[in-house]
Amino acid sequence: MNLLEKLKMPRKEPGKEKAPKVEVPVCWLETSDSVTRRYEFVHDGYLSVKVVNDSRPVYHRVVEPFLNKFFPSGYPYSVNEGYLRCTQFRALQHLSSAALSVLSSQSLLFAAGLRPTPAQATAVGWILKDGMQHMGKLICSNLGARMNSEPKRRRILADVLYDLVTGLEVLSPLCPHLFLEVAGLGMAVVAARATRLPICSSVAKEGNLSDLFAKGEAISTLCNVVGIGVGMQFASTLCSSMQGKLVVGPFLSFIRVYSVDEEMRAAPVNTLNPQRTAMIVTDFLKTGKVSSPADLRYREDLLFPGRLIEDAGNVKIGRALHKVVKPSKLQEWKEIFPEEKFVLSHGNKWTDMLLEHNATGEDALRGWLFAAYAASMENSFHEPISAHDISVLQDAYNKMNSMFTPFLCELQAKGWHTDRFLDGTGSRFVF
Repeated sequence: MNLLEKLKMPRKEPGKEKAPKVEVPVCWLETSDSVTRRYEFVHDGYLSVKVVNDSRPVYHRVVEPFLNKFFPSGYPYSVNEGYLRCTQFRALQHLSSAALSVLSSQSLLFAAGLRPTPAQATAVGWILKDGMQHMGKLICSNLGARMNSEPKRRRILADVLYDLVTGLEVLSPLCPHLFLEVAGLGMAVVAARATRLPICSSVAKEGNLSDLFAKGEAISTLCNVVGIGVGMQFASTLCSSMQGKLVVGPFLSFIRVYSVDEEMRAAPVNTLNPQRTAMIVTDFLKTGKVSSPADLRYREDLLFPGRLIEDAGNVKIGRALHKVVKPSKLQEWKEIFPEEKFVLSHGNKWTDMLLEHNATGEDALRGWLFAAYAASMENSFHEPISAHDISVLQDAYNKMNSMFTPFLCELQAKGWHTDRFLDGTGSRFVF
């Protein structure tokens, strides 16, 4: 060590030693909605959270655990519009359905010659319900395509049939010789509604479908238990006689069907099917704006979804190719529009649209917009489109091409899924 290095070395002062390093815990307080929480990083990097002060009213402190148990994390920001109304009517539907099942099970046992207590009727109904649901899942496994296209309509029709059969079960003591027929019919209708419908995904946002589904099952289970209790009370008091069942049964059935109808109408389904596509195109041509799933939910025709909409070109989709287009016309179409995955055939009352097997929702939107512009030009000429034929089609096609990109961007921004087009069991073709 030379002299220069010795001069640079710090001198140790007597009585002063370097203090050992002390790790200070990282913690802080946060106050939100009148709740003060203490956050602290503990060993291994885990974050500890402790409520220091909660000055909220008692009502809010009681409601929060309920929301955490039965609503998805981050509610209401983690779900789409309409979730709360759907959940409310789903709960009412499960409650009335469970109460009605107790009465129908009791009536079936009466028809079989037994005299069950309300508790025994409940146990038998629970076992039958569980078994029939498993059978229904197997029987209805091939109905998925139809239910994806029109889930609301399928659900309402299935529940109406279920209530009609439940009414027959309630009346079964009046015709005990038909016990097996009535019970078997009930099993068949439950099977028809056993397949799950894509309503749950319509109110879920990306990434939280499992959480939403689990919380929905928790609400359904709670309401089923409460409904069974209500049904047992009815069975031992008001409905101990057939006259009581004839009064309470229809009332519960009405509540159930009304709840299902309101639940379906509140669900903003964001997939493209023929009816929703026609409504989107109509609104775009009239206002220049794209409607969101929430805008269309109460305008959907749930019982007759196949009706034609004149402002959207009176488009009918899904008919067989050989019934719609002649081979010469098909070849002529493909020569004019070789890149398109749809074929339009104009008729007297409607325009048929045929899709290729691998056509997406965007292809269906292009075809529908094309047909709507062509129909609008035909109305302006006050003559059939065949009189102007190629020129009118080409003008309509060019207009569709110029408008389609902003139309599609706005559609996707509103939350519509354009990757698939759900046409149910409609026919498609392959060259």
